[in-house]
Amino acid sequence: MLKDITKTMENGMKVWPGDIHFSYTSLAAIRDGDAVNVGKLEMSTHTGTHLDAPYHYDQDGIGIDEIPLDILCGNCIVIELFNVHTITKDHLTSLNFKGVKKVLFKTTQLKEGHSYQDFPVFSKDAAPFLKEMGVHLIGTDAASVDPLNSENLEAHHSFKETNIFILEGLELFQVEPGFYHLTALPLKLKGGDGCPVRAILSSI
Repeated sequence: MLKDITKTMENGMKVWPGDIHFSYTSLAAIRDGDAVNVGKLEMSTHTGTHLDAPYHYDQDGIGIDEIPLDILCGNCIVIELFNVHTITKDHLTSLNFKGVKKVLFKTTQLKEGHSYQDFPVFSKDAAPFLKEMGVHLIGTDAASVDPLNSENLEAHHSFKETNIFILEGLELFQVEPGFYHLTALPLKLKGGDGCPVRAILSSI
C-alpha cells in the first residue's frame, strides 16, 4: 500500500515568508480552442514538500542533481515526537533505528500542519548522533530544521557537516510510526539549491 506524504501544490498554498508565491496558470487550453492544455509554473525551489541541496546553504555544496539516488530511495523509519520545540540528541538516544538510514520526524497530528512562525527545529547536537547511527537522510513535517528567523542556520550546517540530507514540509499526519520504504525524487535540476519532491511511503 502506498502513502503519499507530499503537500498538494496549488494556487494560494502557504509558502515560506518572503518566497515567491506558487502559481500555476494556463498558456493553452482545449476549452479555448487550443489542441492541448499547457500550463506555466512559477515558484520557489523550496515550495511545499522539498529536498534541500547542500548548495542551498553552502556556496561550495553540491547541487540537487548531484545527490545520489540511494539517499532518496530506501527503507526508513517514521518516529513521533509531539510537543517538542527543539529536537535534540536526548530525544533520540532511546530510539532503535534498526540500521535504517532514513528517519522521518512526525511532529504534529494536525492535517494543516505547523505554521511558518512556529514549528519544531533541530539542535546542532542531533546531527552528529544521527550520523553515529548511520543515518544519511532526515525528513520533517515542519517547514525547516532551523527557526524562521535564524541567520546562522546551525542545524542545516550541522547536517551538512555530517553528510545528512534534509527533506522538509512532509505530510505525515496520516502516517503511523514504523518502518516503510521511502521514495522522494526531485527534478534533475542542474546546480539547483533545492527542489520539490513527490514523496511516497510503501509498506515493507
